[in-house]
Amino acid sequence: MPHTEAMSADNWSQSPQGNNNTQPPQPPSGGSSDTALNDDLNDDLGADAEGVWSPDIEQSFHEALAIYPPCGRRKIILSDEGKMYGRNELIARYIKLRTGKTRTRKQVSSHIQVLAKRTSREITKQFKVTGKQDQSTKDKALQSMAAMSSAQIVSATAIHNKAAMAMGLGLGMPGATAPLRPPYSGASVSTELWQPGLPQPGTSQDSVKPFAATAVAQYPGGTTVAETYGSAAGPPGAPPAWEGRSIGTQKLRLVEFQAFLEQQRDADNYNKHLFVHLGSNVSYSDPLLEAVDVRQIYDKFPEKKGGLKELYDKGPPEAFFLVKFWADLNTNVSDDNQSVFYGVTSQYESPDNMTITCSTKVCSFGKQVVEKVETEYARFENGRFVYRIHRSPMCEYMINFIHKLKHLPEKYMMNSVLENFTILQVVTNRDTQETLLCIAYVFEVSTSEHGAQHHIYRLVKD
Repeated sequence: MPHTEAMSADNWSQSPQGNNNTQPPQPPSGGSSDTALNDDLNDDLGADAEGVWSPDIEQSFHEALAIYPPCGRRKIILSDEGKMYGRNELIARYIKLRTGKTRTRKQVSSHIQVLAKRTSREITKQFKVTGKQDQSTKDKALQSMAAMSSAQIVSATAIHNKAAMAMGLGLGMPGATAPLRPPYSGASVSTELWQPGLPQPGTSQDSVKPFAATAVAQYPGGTTVAETYGSAAGPPGAPPAWEGRSIGTQKLRLVEFQAFLEQQRDADNYNKHLFVHLGSNVSYSDPLLEAVDVRQIYDKFPEKKGGLKELYDKGPPEAFFLVKFWADLNTNVSDDNQSVFYGVTSQYESPDNMTITCSTKVCSFGKQVVEKVETEYARFENGRFVYRIHRSPMCEYMINFIHKLKHLPEKYMMNSVLENFTILQVVTNRDTQETLLCIAYVFEVSTSEHGAQHHIYRLVKD
């Protein structure tokens, strides 16, 4: 019997570097004088020479700002430790966990004030040069900003909601009046990629060239597979319905993908919640997949060896897909519940008997954070070869990420964090190292009562 060699959650490999580019939160209460802020600025600049805010620490600092929103003087209790932390302490703790380097609560506070000072100056400067708003509107916006703490000023989400959105101003800054993520250009669906809702209609068949017809394969022992691979009722001689309408090529097809939480109620009953889900229900009436230029998402994934750009250049191009998930986080299961299992299940099918390797890279700000590699052997079922990676445990990083995301008070905060969170999944033939499928995943939070939603695109380079 064929078997599965899957790495456990403990075998996830963690990248040494953090990632970043987000906007901050955290409040030092009250204002400080220009002299004090200038002193902070001088201290901060002097500290840079000593590596206090070196790139890896700065990345982790901004990551923490995105994870922990401003909370004033309130303390936060971490359920796994039972200790109470202020926000700056949490940021310092996060930097320590991510980089192994110690930064004090006071250093974090000083750095936030320095960044807030710079941001305030930039905003004030832009108000002076823009002529789009009347003076009363500008005054209201400046008054609103003056009432904000340093942490809120530094936070992109706070600026977005308290200044830009409320006053209707276009500051030309990230998170002002622009969408959370600039739309992908060069694609018919570019403006819809980062908007919540149900999948959009596809392009016409005239504008997308269908894939070639299914090939017939001969296997040892006389087993022949022709239309049984992903077969679906259709016109005689037509390719199966999934071709051009779902994730798959002539060599491998993704049949199902789900990330889930499972809680045992009693000896025989389990409660399962799907964070995301991809199924295989495809018909000829479904539109063909729309195209997105792969270059528009290069910055969201690793650029070094094994990154999306290198993989796409290597090809084959028909094996590359983008999935936009609207994840369902609407679950009330306690974070510290010991009877909860977090897992991922995926299933593939192919006309070929081979051994596949599935690499899953979790990325933050375009940098790899953790990677899991699993090996799966074929099982011959109903005229095709099936590959199942069943109930693969989520890594600790992902579980903690979900916990923290769920605790953010507003969905726009969750989406702001998810802008810089992606997953790259690459399935290869273990023996030939050929790329069989490469799937880039991007995320938002579902606002639908129907749970998780998704939309699939082909990645092209026009």
